[in-house]
Amino acid sequence: MTGRPRVTIVGLGPAGPDQLTPETLAVLDGASPVILRTRRHPAADALGAAESCDDLYESADTFDDVYDAVVERVVVAATESGHAVYAVPGSPLVLERSVERLRHDERVEVTLVPAMSFLDVAWARLGIDPVEAGVRLVDGHLFATAAAGERGPLLVAHCHNQRVLSDIKLAVDEPGDEPVVVLQGLGTADERILEVAWADLDREVEADHLTSIYIRSLASPVGTELLRFQDLVATLRRECPWDREQTHRSLRRHLIEEAYEVLEAIDAFDPETGQGADDLEEELGDLLFQVFLHSVLAAEEGWFELADVARSVHDKLYDRHPHVFGGEQVDGTDELIVSWEARKVIEKGRASVLDGVPAALPALSLAEKTVKKAGAIGAPVPESLTAALADRLAAVAERPGDDTVGAALMSLVAHARGAGVDPEMALREAVKQAADEVRAFEARAGD
Repeated sequence: MTGRPRVTIVGLGPAGPDQLTPETLAVLDGASPVILRTRRHPAADALGAAESCDDLYESADTFDDVYDAVVERVVVAATESGHAVYAVPGSPLVLERSVERLRHDERVEVTLVPAMSFLDVAWARLGIDPVEAGVRLVDGHLFATAAAGERGPLLVAHCHNQRVLSDIKLAVDEPGDEPVVVLQGLGTADERILEVAWADLDREVEADHLTSIYIRSLASPVGTELLRFQDLVATLRRECPWDREQTHRSLRRHLIEEAYEVLEAIDAFDPETGQGADDLEEELGDLLFQVFLHSVLAAEEGWFELADVARSVHDKLYDRHPHVFGGEQVDGTDELIVSWEARKVIEKGRASVLDGVPAALPALSLAEKTVKKAGAIGAPVPESLTAALADRLAAVAERPGDDTVGAALMSLVAHARGAGVDPEMALREAVKQAADEVRAFEARAGD
């Protein structure tokens, strides 16, 4: 015995009280306290006045918040009484994230009582052996990522409202002609099984908490193009002499060139007419190739893989957007930028917001970035940058040199930043105008 409070987790089966197992009934007999994850289940009434966690679904912002709150409620109940029973729909080990979190909570000792799952009824109604058919079980809330690269068959659970069904439908560009099998209320008197076209999934189905769908096959798996591309890059690395010779350092100039070609395509792209969209798509693909190839090289060295790159940037962006994924409130973009920079300093262990500015940036971009970073933390613009531009230009005219020209350029960047003008774009536009004048001169000279 560990001396920790105990939690016994039981499953209520897929339908009514008649499907509760004798072991579950024995645990529930006289147990107190008993906590239900939800009363929205046909067998919930058999537990009498047991406390439910339905109120947490109403008060929490995200499902993760709900699960955290459920775990806390169960742990507190077990701590106060020494032992608590936690009852969940179906089987405790089938798509029950609150159970997973309780099992890893070191404050309590957890015992699981097996129960019948909706899966057992689903296989019988579908008439398939899931092992023989190779069915994969997917959470509807995670479909876009969990089903990536899958061709089916898939059994998708937790399809409890129209939004989830809509997200599932929109996650697949080319689902194919196979209808979707909708399973509702399995094992209950209201059981309903029907087939619907993929396009009608969120139109003809009135989803509820006992809804799941069976997808026999997908013509275009979620994420399949990225997986095909990853396989192509790996093949090139193995079999193409040029790709085999590359290193992170040798690819450096190619990465810079591709980035500049993307910028050029962005400048030429007209978002209203779509003119230039094909070029932008192509250049973004070339840049993506660089990301994939660097990831393949790193995987060969045992440092990281493409999945690690995606996971890392996903988690970083998630953590840096508490105003989107958490409860933090921000008052406008200016406050958001200050919060963003402060989080980066803490995450990276930097002594200054300037530590993350790449020294290899072009000088104008480096100047603009420095002024921007200073403003993001509310630092005053150095006095050397606030002098009147006329004074700076006069100094250049009187004594041209690196110091006077550099100071004038830096001061101009600071003034542009203060006026809301992007100095890089402004200079590019001025260069374009000058180039047009040069070409016009050449045309006149050739006449």
